[in-house]
Amino acid sequence: MHSTDKPIDVKTDAVEADVVETEIVETQTVETDFPVRYAETDAMGVVHHASYLVYFEEGRSQFMRDLGKDYAVIEASGYRLPVTEVGARYVGSLRYGDRVKIRTWIEENRSRRVSFAYEVIDSNNEKLLVSGFTRHVWTDTQGNVTRMPTEWTKLFS
Repeated sequence: MHSTDKPIDVKTDAVEADVVETEIVETQTVETDFPVRYAETDAMGVVHHASYLVYFEEGRSQFMRDLGKDYAVIEASGYRLPVTEVGARYVGSLRYGDRVKIRTWIEENRSRRVSFAYEVIDSNNEKLLVSGFTRHVWTDTQGNVTRMPTEWTKLFS
């Protein structure tokens, strides 16, 4: 799903010293289901392509809540998890009023980076419409790349 494995440049380019610590994780898949909202559609009533990135975020947020930790806990503990790369493959679309299901899982877990994978599915017929990923890097509140906090290492393993 990823075309290249390039270093991430947030505030430092010394991110990829952890290549040896790469761990492909088999983890739970979380499903989130909700109706397509009017604000997410274009003039034809079709979900705008950028809205799927919001769906990815909703899936990722629910994934973390299901682990027992909200994203707000990351920020409250002095860390951030900004998106550094995103990819999406569109093979179908949704319309206003449809129900959408987002499947989310951790695809790759490194000491300084985590990648989430997503499938966007039409809840009515279980047809896969969009697949994609987001990569994130752990930073402190000043934007300096850091290692994943210990409590999250345990949750993401």
